Amino acid sequence: MRTIQGVSVSAGIAIGTVRVLAAVDYAVERRLIDDPQAEMDRFRAARDTAVAQLKQLRDNVAAEFGENKAELFDAHRLMLQDPDYAECVEGLIAQDKVNAEFAVKSAAEQFAAMFAAMDSSTMQARAADVKDVSRRVMNVLQGKRDSTAQDGSVQGDAVQNGIVQNGIAQNGESHIIFVEDLAPSDTAQLDRAKVLGLVTAKGSANSHTAILARTMGLPAITGIGDAFDPADDGHVAVIDGTSGAVFVDPDEATLTEYRRRKAEAEEHLSLLRKLKGKPAETKSGQRVHLYANISRPSDAAAVLANDAEGIGLFRSEFLYLEREDWPTEEFQFDAYGQVAQEMGDRPVIIRTLDIGADKQVDYFNLSHEDNPALGYRAIRICLTRPEIFKVQLRALLRASAYGNIAIMLPMITSVQEVRDAKRILEEAKSELRGERIDFNESIQIGVMIETPASVIMADELAAEVDFFSIGTNDLTQYTLACDRQNPSLERFADPHSPAVLRMIQMTIEAAHRHGIWCGICGELGADLSLTDTFLRLGIDELSVSPTSVLPLRNVIRNH
Repeated sequence: MRTIQGVSVSAGIAIGTVRVLAAVDYAVERRLIDDPQAEMDRFRAARDTAVAQLKQLRDNVAAEFGENKAELFDAHRLMLQDPDYAECVEGLIAQDKVNAEFAVKSAAEQFAAMFAAMDSSTMQARAADVKDVSRRVMNVLQGKRDSTAQDGSVQGDAVQNGIVQNGIAQNGESHIIFVEDLAPSDTAQLDRAKVLGLVTAKGSANSHTAILARTMGLPAITGIGDAFDPADDGHVAVIDGTSGAVFVDPDEATLTEYRRRKAEAEEHLSLLRKLKGKPAETKSGQRVHLYANISRPSDAAAVLANDAEGIGLFRSEFLYLEREDWPTEEFQFDAYGQVAQEMGDRPVIIRTLDIGADKQVDYFNLSHEDNPALGYRAIRICLTRPEIFKVQLRALLRASAYGNIAIMLPMITSVQEVRDAKRILEEAKSELRGERIDFNESIQIGVMIETPASVIMADELAAEVDFFSIGTNDLTQYTLACDRQNPSLERFADPHSPAVLRMIQMTIEAAHRHGIWCGICGELGADLSLTDTFLRLGIDELSVSPTSVLPLRNVIRNH
């Protein structure tokens, strides 16, 4: 057995035979031409044809996966129609007297290099996009087939030159595809009935190809690099799209374990098919919104795969924990914006950084504390180091122009803390207005209720914010005076304690008195033994791990 570690792109398990796709040859001959105008006309005609092909592909993707997933190909069409792109191609034709194919390839390389050199991961991803659309124009110029079949599907180069030629279409078998790289347009055209999973040598988890793989529900791993080996063709493999692990020629123990996991996943999928699109509503008509908790932008795929209604807790501190230096405004904007776009109209509630206690970061240079759970953490850091806080707030506000983002403040103990945070938020808004940067002026702001103080002050806090979300992990810790990091206190730290449940009840009642909604985003929300209690207390929302959404929905609908 050979074990390869790649980067997780799309969750799921695939077990099957490997089919290695040969890289498509995009070599273009450089030819000197006598009539630059005729060559420009060739380019313009080819570009128009490519735009029409992308329109067809866009419509196909929209029909199968929804309008928001088809927006990528609208962006591709706009890229082809961009005056700067056309000017670059035509300038090369006119000045260097080269053929249109070579000019398109040269222009693509120039634009791709420019995008790749940018700090923004969103802009870096455009390097692959400009190569993709340029390749399409080159195909038209070279007379390569990219036609619409009778069933309305568009066949791209990788589909024709790879999957079909390697026998997948002819013999009817399904395979795990190994390929050096795959363009977004080719990924969208993969026949899911013939493809079990996808492994690429190049690429990133934030690329459009990765997003499309997640949309298609295709287990996928990227970034295996030099471990990519064409000799794997025909061998049996297991891929774990959650961990990023690839097992070529797996041993019997590995096969048995992954068959078991796959069976569990299929059972979960059966529940998804049964409940997808159905509301979490009791038989008596009581409605609860079911959201999911995430820690990284890539987790949004699991939220959608499990049909959650939104993200109830995006733990933004992981953007800080996984770096060795401060995450810039642009880096954070990319992360928040990516999730907002991927979630479409669904709510995305982002908790501002909750560093401290059990989550320490070296570059914050925090002093040692004997009891960090009661120390300098979360909102206390943000309010005493506003230069850090404002960077995050600006990124959140900018990202709010791309989706349904709300801001949530952790570890609140007083009304003054909320007012101070809102003042810094208003400063950030004012700066962005002055810079003419778009954001959602009416972005919602909420607080986490996770201290006894915030429960006692819930009526006053409710007058300041748009929603409450109860963090039951810390609320249990602080209510029962039990350090949740201390295993010897486990028997005393009972989250089912009447004291904790009464705190939750008081919070819900205060929220409803003031006309705002109240949810739970802690582990207790997924405790099916308490679902009946939460329904009786009138909870409005439960945010749980993505895989807990469907079992919870099933219990609520049968209540």
